[in-house]
Amino acid sequence: MKFLMYGAGSIGRGFIGPLFAHADYEVVFVDIEPAVINALNSQNSYHYTIAAEIPRDISVPGVRCIDGQDKQAVLEEIASCDIMATSLGASVLQKLVPIIAEGFSLRMKRSGRPLNILICENLKNSAHLLRGWLAQVLPHNERILLNEKCGLIETAIGRMVPVATPNANNPLHVIVEEYSFLPVDKDAFVGELPKVERMIPYSPFAFYEERKLYLHNMGHAICAYLGMKQGHKTISQAIQDFSVRFFVQSAMTESSAMLSIKYDIPFHKIHDHAEDLLLRFGNAALGDTCERVGRDPMRKLQTGDRLAGAMEQCSKLGVYPVYIALGYAVALRSITDDAEKAMAISKEVGGLPGDLAKLVDKIFPATILSMQELLQIVEGMKKEFRGNIV
Repeated sequence: MKFLMYGAGSIGRGFIGPLFAHADYEVVFVDIEPAVINALNSQNSYHYTIAAEIPRDISVPGVRCIDGQDKQAVLEEIASCDIMATSLGASVLQKLVPIIAEGFSLRMKRSGRPLNILICENLKNSAHLLRGWLAQVLPHNERILLNEKCGLIETAIGRMVPVATPNANNPLHVIVEEYSFLPVDKDAFVGELPKVERMIPYSPFAFYEERKLYLHNMGHAICAYLGMKQGHKTISQAIQDFSVRFFVQSAMTESSAMLSIKYDIPFHKIHDHAEDLLLRFGNAALGDTCERVGRDPMRKLQTGDRLAGAMEQCSKLGVYPVYIALGYAVALRSITDDAEKAMAISKEVGGLPGDLAKLVDKIFPATILSMQELLQIVEGMKKEFRGNIV
């Protein structure tokens, strides 16, 4: 069995490739970085390091790499693999759609075997978007085959893998956390599901997708922005600051309540996952920085993304997202000190409805205060929303 991993970056080498290698697949990477290509092909194996108190190395055998600029070689691999995955970044994925489409066409002409593609991208509605991009470039008579023979499978990448530091002596080395489960959209597969340990097929997949975005990504982002406010360099330092931890945990509790109501899943199961995430954020061996996690705040503030989306979903289901709103306000502060401009961003970029935009606007001026003063303000707002509890 052959697994094609389009993208030999941190996620490809540190998570998805190893899952299939340890399930006895031959793993074929596609990449354009000469050092990575040469190292994979000369060694036919590599190792990655589990970040823990006592780090340990895991070997990944039986691998090779195709140069992504060798179009014919890439088409041959797409046509002949048993299953494929992408981990390229959304903008790169869109640029490579014509090659994926051509590989799919070649596959249909040669064997007609279904092609299942795991989409391991940080991209909401990725299957819908990729199907649309493929349909635009495929010949008209092959668009029906796209629907019948191509499974576009969304995934929830929960394993934390910091961007690898360039290493001239070992360009393949990557550090990852222990957690290594890969939830995938069970309903999106065409044909038989592959049996791969720690790959978890789930239906309805929207729960895992939103748990990743509105719990994991949301909590991670708030930890980064509050951590930077407090002068912390790394996520592990930030989450060990008890004031940061309280705000992050409170925001994650709001989101856990929302997900529990929306998907009719017991609160304690989602809350247990949130607590595990807090523990994982504190893994100093990962060396993940607040700057990396908080990078590109304008994208993270967009409608439906980790902060605005979590707030809106909470509000619709009767959960008062005051702590998530605080996270949104602190993220705004990383962009501008101007309250008027911040309000405009929350409305235009975040698409926040009036009540939530006002909530963020009310919190924004307080984000320059000490954490103790900020806590008193936010607790007061929560009490105001919630009223007396019988």
